[in-house]
Amino acid sequence: MPVYEIAGLRVGYEPRFDLLKKRSEKYICSGKPEFNIGVTDEVIERQLEYYNGVVSGAELEYLWVGTAFNVKLLEYNGMYLHSSTVVADGNAYSFSAPCGTGKSTHTALWLKLLGERAYIINDDKAAIRKTEDGYRVYGTPFSGKHDISVNTSAPLKGICFVEQEENNSIEPVDIDDAVRLLISQTLRPSNADRMVMMCDFIDGLVRDIPVYRLRCNMDIEAAELSFKTMSSR
Repeated sequence: MPVYEIAGLRVGYEPRFDLLKKRSEKYICSGKPEFNIGVTDEVIERQLEYYNGVVSGAELEYLWVGTAFNVKLLEYNGMYLHSSTVVADGNAYSFSAPCGTGKSTHTALWLKLLGERAYIINDDKAAIRKTEDGYRVYGTPFSGKHDISVNTSAPLKGICFVEQEENNSIEPVDIDDAVRLLISQTLRPSNADRMVMMCDFIDGLVRDIPVYRLRCNMDIEAAELSFKTMSSR
């Protein structure tokens, strides 16, 4: 069984379809896995019958393995955040919002603004873990329709929730609002014990990492504002 290093963890799984296999290639490693995940042929067939052509077997495997990894990640002081996460000057900034809001467009503006000083570490499901050195963001193979990810990590400097507006403004959000927003943009486990793990993780995260709300248009001035505000903390 192949072994992949994702978010600093060695994970064993055997891709059946090219979608998961190709996206996982840059994460392949040697050594013994810390845990194994996967989905059986029986489950895939049952789900294909249930969804009746809405998704393919490759898409189901990709979604199932990604979800299974997130569930295990909770045991290792981590979770996914649905976000486009940019690394600038060595620090990570995660921009989160519902699909279609413009978070990837906004991080693309950071790349335009900062050039070689910035790159996208993950454009859909970045992994956040609490380590001995603080909170870090990791690229993962679960990287959205454009498959933008880098197999590396960076210190998390800030999280920002994006809303579309004509005029640009940014402000910190309070802890209760930050918790609500984060819960809305991660994969929520059905198991009660793991849900408690997730809530405990988020509670610690928002007390240590600044969380902002950015109301913005799609002009470069929006990136200038968010970078100046978030990087100055």
